[in-house]
Amino acid sequence: MNPVPRELMTEIPVSSADFRGAMRHLTGGVSVITAGRGKDVTGMTVTSVTSLSVDPPTLLVSINRDASSFPLIRRYGAFGVNILAADQLDVAERFAGKDGLKGAERFAGAQWVTAVSGVPLLVGALSAVDCEVEDIVERHSHGIVIGRVRSVRNSTRNAALAYWHGQYVAVDHDEDALGLAAISVPVRGLRGV
Repeated sequence: MNPVPRELMTEIPVSSADFRGAMRHLTGGVSVITAGRGKDVTGMTVTSVTSLSVDPPTLLVSINRDASSFPLIRRYGAFGVNILAADQLDVAERFAGKDGLKGAERFAGAQWVTAVSGVPLLVGALSAVDCEVEDIVERHSHGIVIGRVRSVRNSTRNAALAYWHGQYVAVDHDEDALGLAAISVPVRGLRGV
């Protein structure tokens, strides 16, 4: 399929509110992106992390260029992706700016380790991924940051934090799989289904 040439595209106005409403239907895993080194650190809560490639391990995240994390990612060439567990709602809200904390203040109240790249990684996250910036593609208000994965720390926990319809939602593999089985929704990998 060939893309439509830009000069043949017609502008169909879509309001920010309509687009935001549509995106609220998209359930997203909650992660905290960390950037910087030493005391020059900050982070932000996102639902925009996605796998780009397995070989080589690469992911991407979309970050507003006005966010405090963006210049640190650009300056240091690295970032952390901390995929949050269901019981890490306080971390998600702190890095979303709910309590007004900024920069290094957001890291209080949780345990962090320093990755090889220098970025902080959250102890107890479902996964904590250390990434080196491979490229940044700037479009509109955001930068699509492509990160080459340098290390991964996985936990054995299995209850994730998700965001849907403007609310945080816990997704527990064991409990939710059993609940789905009880109402006869097929779940791959569940015995007896």
